[in-house]
Formats: sequence, C-alpha cells, structure tokens
Amino acid sequence: MAVRNETRVTHFILLGLSSNPELQIIYFVLFVVIYLLTVAGNLLILVTIYMDAQLHTPMYFFLSHLSFLDLGFSTVAVPKSIVNFLTQSKIISFSECIAQVFFIHLFGGTECLHLVLMAYDRYVAICNPLRYTVIMNRQVCVLLVVSTWVGGLMHGFGQALPAAQLSFCGPNEIDHFFCDARPLSMMACSNTFISENADVINSGTLALSSFLVLSISYGHIISTILRIRSTEGRQKAFSTCAAHLLVVALFFGPLVFIYLRPSVTFAGDKLISGFYTIITPVLNPFIYTLRNEKVITSMKRLRGRQVSVVGRHIK
Repeated sequence: MAVRNETRVTHFILLGLSSNPELQIIYFVLFVVIYLLTVAGNLLILVTIYMDAQLHTPMYFFLSHLSFLDLGFSTVAVPKSIVNFLTQSKIISFSECIAQVFFIHLFGGTECLHLVLMAYDRYVAICNPLRYTVIMNRQVCVLLVVSTWVGGLMHGFGQALPAAQLSFCGPNEIDHFFCDARPLSMMACSNTFISENADVINSGTLALSSFLVLSISYGHIISTILRIRSTEGRQKAFSTCAAHLLVVALFFGPLVFIYLRPSVTFAGDKLISGFYTIITPVLNPFIYTLRNEKVITSMKRLRGRQVSVVGRHIK
C-alpha cells in the first residue's frame, strides 16, 4: 500500500473579495468607511443608553447588548480584511483561522439568540403589558442575556472544534475574506463527515429553533395588535416591532442561504457573507435610532450636556 506524503498546512491565504488591485483599493475604502460607521453608530447607542436613566428599561438594555454584539461580530472579520486589501501577503495562521471561526460563530450565534430574546420582550410588552415590569425584571433580563451567551459559546465551539481536527495538505488558499467552517472543510484532506454534519446540525438547529420561537412570538403579537380597537394604538404597537422585524430579516436571510444548504459554494457567497458580517451591523443603529423618538431625544439631551460642559470649561 502506498503511503501518501502529507505536509500539514500551518497557515492559509485569504484570497478576499477580488485579486484586482484597483478593486482592492475600492474595497479598502468601502470597508474602512463602513467599519468606522459601525463603531461610531453602535458606540453612540451604548453611551446614550448608559448615560440616560430614562432608557434603563428592558427594551433598551437588550438594544444596547445588540449594539455590543454588532461591534464584536464586525470586528472579528473586518479589520483583518482591511489590512489584507493593502498587503501582498494575505496570510492567516492555522490557530488564528480557527479562532476566527470560533468568534464569528460565537457572536453570530449569540446575536441570533438575542434577536429571539428581543422578540420575546416585545411579546410580553404587547401581549401582557400589565405584568411586563414583573416578568421582565432586572434579574430575569440579565439571566436571559447570559443564556444567549451560553448558547453562543456552544455554537462557537460546535463549529470551531470539528474544524480544528481537520488535516490540510494543500492547497492553502481560502476563497473568502474570513475563515469559516465550511470553506475549511471543503479544503481538508482528512475525513470531513463530522465537520460537515456538525456544521449543518449546529447551524440548522440554531436557525430553525430561533425561527420557530420568532414565529410563535410574532404570531401572538400580530394577533394581539389586530384586536386593539384604536388605530393609533395599533400603529404604535406595530412601530415598536417594525424595526426588530427588519433587523431579523436582514440577519437571518443571508444566514439561512449560507448555512442551511448542502456543502456547495456559489459565486455570490462571499458577498452574502459580507452582508451579515459588515452591512447588517452598520444598519442596525440607523434602523433603531431613526424610528425611535426616545433614543433620538436622549442623543439630543446628551449632546446638549456636552455643549454645556464645554461652554463652562471655556468660561
């Protein structure tokens, strides 16, 4: 029996979105602008909610946590991509690659569960308003957020550990702008049965269970809203859910396309992956703030305080 001479791969090359130098400059500028907007927008929401006592409610507590998750989710992939656009060497070590897989799915899985949690919060607020403050007390809110992180950790390890067990003999070029479990399993020279099935089962269970809870929650919410007699009351109730529904659609749509299908690749996969790792985190602050008068008013108050403080120092 012939023994194959295998050389274990110790690093990978991320090919990115394009090999065209001109396009890489365009992508560099675009990624830098989007990332700076993501950081600024989400930090602004975090600071505003922290500084304004009127926003210390479950809804805004969950919103601030979503902003933190968006910051983390975007930071895992985008800065490395920005650096790679300007360098000839687009190398990422094996350990860094596995770490990227873990953190992508940690933040992604936690955000997936957190969006379900926010739907449950809206369900309690609209369907059981008289007991809302009792049900969604501080201890319960913290416990629910911690549970989303536990779920995210399980999802992250469930994706990263099988990928770390794979053997790679070459080529070592990943046709993506960040490391993910599926591209790695397609490059491996060892048995990928466990890795591929872990990917489908792990992501499938998370996505389907989240979709089921979201559907049940919004089924009850819509049913309750339609029973509200006043038009103004119905509009107000719908407006509190519209932003969240839009965020859910933007987040879950690309994820379902990427992860809930057989292990094949399409030309548009990188762009779709870029949508939920880059575009969604920058859109979320605008979606929530532009439709939320309380947040806008709080930002204006915060700005007024800063102006008054600066004025006193000048005097």
